[in-house]
Amino acid sequence: MEQVRRARNVAVFIFEQVEPLDFAGPFEVFISGSNRGQDFNVYTVAETENAIKALGGLSINPAYTIHNCPNPDILVIPGGWGSRTEMNNETITSWIREVSNEVEIILSVCTGALILAKAQLLDGLKVTTNRLAVKELKDVVPASTEIIEDIRYVDNGKMILSAGISAGMDAALYVVERLLGEDRARKTAELMEYDWKQA
Repeated sequence: MEQVRRARNVAVFIFEQVEPLDFAGPFEVFISGSNRGQDFNVYTVAETENAIKALGGLSINPAYTIHNCPNPDILVIPGGWGSRTEMNNETITSWIREVSNEVEIILSVCTGALILAKAQLLDGLKVTTNRLAVKELKDVVPASTEIIEDIRYVDNGKMILSAGISAGMDAALYVVERLLGEDRARKTAELMEYDWKQA
């Protein structure tokens, strides 16, 4: 009898002044592509249990904290103005560095790349971010890191980085394609009525 694989845990990290679509876009992709929860178990996670205020004042209650969340298989690190604070939060960068040893994929959106740089996870990789944050990223990545501009997303195997906002949805669909096939990814985009821009 064929063994049924458990749903992959998709942890979407949120923080003060996160860009709403940076986290909500991939969140929607993974729940829409989950085959009604059979393939992805998607949840938000924050440093504490307190409500998070995203850009524009949107208030989100995280489902878990970094101390009690299910072990992620996929970790989504969004961007937004708050990433400039979180990149210097040693509690967060240490947690991400620790989790990175166990996860299958880390997906960053926009300036989430700054947080990954400070977590010392971009050495020797090809990376991208929002075009308006390229100089900031150059200032914090090692010399061995290659920044690629004018691309929607770039795949390094475990580490996938995407440009600004809607590019995170494109990259999340790419992850669905990589894990579950192009047909599933296309059906997910159709379900969302989203025009998927493949890299």
